[in-house]
This record gives sequence, C-alpha cells and structure tokens, in this order.
Amino acid sequence: MGHGHGHGHGHGVPTSASGRLVGRLWAAFGIAAAVMVVEFAVGVATSSLALISDAAHMLTDVVGVGLALAAIIAAARSRAGGSRTFGLYRAEVLAALANAVLLFGVAGYVVYEAITRFSAPPEVPGLPVLYAALAGLVANVVSFLLLRGGAEESINVRGAYLEVLADLVGSVGVLVSALVTLAFGWRWADPLIGVAIGLWVLPRTFALARRSLRILFQHAPERVDVEELTTRLAALPGVSGVHDLHLWTLTSGMEVASAHLTMAEGHEQADVLESARALFADRYGIEHATLQVECPKAAKNCHELSW
Repeated sequence: MGHGHGHGHGHGVPTSASGRLVGRLWAAFGIAAAVMVVEFAVGVATSSLALISDAAHMLTDVVGVGLALAAIIAAARSRAGGSRTFGLYRAEVLAALANAVLLFGVAGYVVYEAITRFSAPPEVPGLPVLYAALAGLVANVVSFLLLRGGAEESINVRGAYLEVLADLVGSVGVLVSALVTLAFGWRWADPLIGVAIGLWVLPRTFALARRSLRILFQHAPERVDVEELTTRLAALPGVSGVHDLHLWTLTSGMEVASAHLTMAEGHEQADVLESARALFADRYGIEHATLQVECPKAAKNCHELSW
C-alpha cells in the first residue's frame, strides 16, 4: 500500500467573489467621491459637525472602496505561480482590515469632537445642511443597493458595504439634526447626532475586523464544524483514521482544506479519495481539498512529527 493524493476544484482560473463585483464597486466609488466633496464644503461653511462627520464617513467610503478595488486588481493580475503559490488573493482581506481600522479612527474622532462641543455648541444653519443631507441620503441609498448583494459573498465588498451602510445611517441622522435645528433651533441636536453616528458604527466595525483577522490567522470557516467534519471523514468506507486536518479561507469564496486519511485494509485508494472529496464538496462546499491517503505505517510517521 502506498500513498494517494487528491484534490478537487473547479476548472479554469479561480475568481474571488469580489472580483465579480468590480462594476458595482466602481459605481459606488464615483458616487461617494462626488457627495463627499459636497458635504465637506457645506459642512465647513456651516460649521455642522454632523455633516462633517458624515462627509468623513463618506471619505472612508472613497478610501475603502478604492482599497477594495486595488486589492481586486492586484489579485487578478497576480495569478498563482513562482513563489506566490496562492497569488495575491489575501490582499482583499488586508483591504477589509484596513477599512475596519479606518472606520474605527473616524468614528472615534467624531465621538470625541462631538463631546467637546456639548459645552458650547455652535449655531448651525439648518437649510444648507438639510439639502446636503438629502443629497447624501440619495447617494448612499444607491450605493447601498449596489453593494448589498455582494456583501455576503465577499469580505472585501462587505467592508465597503458596511461603510456605505454607516453613511446611510449618518445621512438620516444629519437629516434629523437639520430638521430639529430648523424647527426648534436646538443647538445640541448636531453634536448629539454626531455621537450617535459614531457609536452606531463601532460595533459593526469590530465585527468586520474580527472576521478579517480570523481569515488572516487561518482559522477554520465559522460555518464549518471541524469536529463534525472529522467524525464524518472517519466514518467513510475504508477510512480508519483522520489526522492533520486543516481548514482555512484564502479570501471570500475561496475555502481550502487538507487532510491525511489512514486507509483500512482491503480498500482502494481511489474510492477513499473520491468519497472524501465528495464529502468536502457536497456537504461543506469546499471544492479545493488536498487529501493524502496513507497506510497505517505512513500514518505513524506523520504522528512522530514535532508540529
């Protein structure tokens, strides 16, 4: 009995999930850039912290979506080969983590600046802020609809989507602030809305950072129960043991696995490989699984490794 290796995957050049959404990202980028300029100009002219904070979040959209696009382009142009055996697909995950860090910084600054204004809130003219907030709201709704469908497919697109979602909520907040200012002349509405926007963004940013770090640290996908998978592999016909099982995510839509299977006497390697490959692909949606089938003696040598 010898060793057998097998891996199943789709045909053709692999494409990350976010790579299929480039057009939508470009559209969201253009919308965010245009509205950001308008909001910054009106915010500075009217001393509206709520509008400036919304414009700052819009800036994170521009930078964040730009990072997402740059990562996709880099990943697409650098296919696996040479020393880059997995290409540059991880660039998309790094872009998502960079977006999370950027959002943390902006949200923290807005909260701090809003708190300092509570003691002496400036007078903010409501009408210009209202018009700018309406423009931002329309733009964010369009961008939100463009990116919503891809947010579950790609962590890279999800980073951009969360920024747009934060801006959408921010635009609603600025709109409310402008209406309150127009109706009642209440100066505290503007800094209060600024704090609310910042606090709303932070937990969602934390979730994005956590998901990015799970991929970078090569944790198993959250949807896969590793113990259950091990049990199912061990229960396959011809398998007497499972070791060196590894599961990780390369980037969104690209999950990878490897495992060593100890083969029982009287079974064919090809049959064991095919049943294991089918388990990974059909039940867990992992189509790139590198599997090694070993005789008991070879399995013993694996256990003697120090790591």
